[in-house]
Amino acid sequence: MNHDQLRFGIVGAGAIAQSYAQAFDQCEIARVVAVADVRAQAARALAEGLHCRSFDSYQALSEAVELDAVIICTPPSSHAEIGLYFLDRKVHLLCEKPFTTNSEDARRLLAAARKNGLVLTMASKFRYVTDVVRAKSMVMSGMIGDIILFENAFTSRVDMSARWNANPAISGGGVLIDNGTHSVDITRYFLGPLAEVDVVEGKRSQGLPVEETVRVFVRSVDGVMGSIDLSWSINKELESYIHIYGSRGTISVGWKESKYRLPSSREWVVFGKGYDKIQAFRSQIENFSRAILGTDKLLINGADALASVEVIEAAYTALKRHRWTAVPAQVAGTAGERQPEASKVLVA
Repeated sequence: MNHDQLRFGIVGAGAIAQSYAQAFDQCEIARVVAVADVRAQAARALAEGLHCRSFDSYQALSEAVELDAVIICTPPSSHAEIGLYFLDRKVHLLCEKPFTTNSEDARRLLAAARKNGLVLTMASKFRYVTDVVRAKSMVMSGMIGDIILFENAFTSRVDMSARWNANPAISGGGVLIDNGTHSVDITRYFLGPLAEVDVVEGKRSQGLPVEETVRVFVRSVDGVMGSIDLSWSINKELESYIHIYGSRGTISVGWKESKYRLPSSREWVVFGKGYDKIQAFRSQIENFSRAILGTDKLLINGADALASVEVIEAAYTALKRHRWTAVPAQVAGTAGERQPEASKVLVA
């Protein structure tokens, strides 16, 4: 065991925590030292694979184990309570998406992180996918000119009848807050701050109390249009989940390969091998860890986390009112972000 690694705790031992466990397997900068879940058996099973201790509550974990950072993998309604608990105990925080179910809770988390000088970030795996990062670099280079239209789609047939994601008291809504949080973060990554949003709901075929299929329209502060398709009830059978249409070319980021095409050529040029979930999770952990150590800048800072919540709130307002709704103007800042230092001693 490398005693210079950051010590992480994981709260919540569900499906998303399993992906983190796989990512830590290949991570040299940090290790998991404890897992907590109210389902003691689930916590023990995950901890066994990680060769660490398990607990049936996050409070018991905190009292028994010294932590540098914690990852919250519990349902959204619990994020604020658990996050504030650890921030008040000087533990850096990586919180799964959606960050919180309302902006008030998001601001409370940001304030606690700022007060205690801690690093705070929201998990949003697609920002760490190698092909997405490369696509961003291409856009920034001016290779495809000005972005005219941005499209994203996350659609798949999933039976949500027995899942907490479709219980608004726990999740905060339906597919819009669930998959849509990823979409909002990706859209902001490429387009910058969003100015307004509109949402149209499709047919509910599963009889859920929440939206199952929506189409989201956005307009960025710079005037770029975007559309997002989200569904638990259909699969659009798309090879790519991101399309970026520029004045001088097109970029397509896909599940199995990513490519671009310029007007000067009839052929698409492949630049990536597609979506690698474990690579994305590992890169996310490493970026967060290096930010804690002061050697790297957070890719997703506290301001980004708050913005994701505010855009989703505006989207639900638009859905209810059936009209375009303004997104709160984002205040510039680096809440939850620590600037790189020349050197930093690793935490033992």
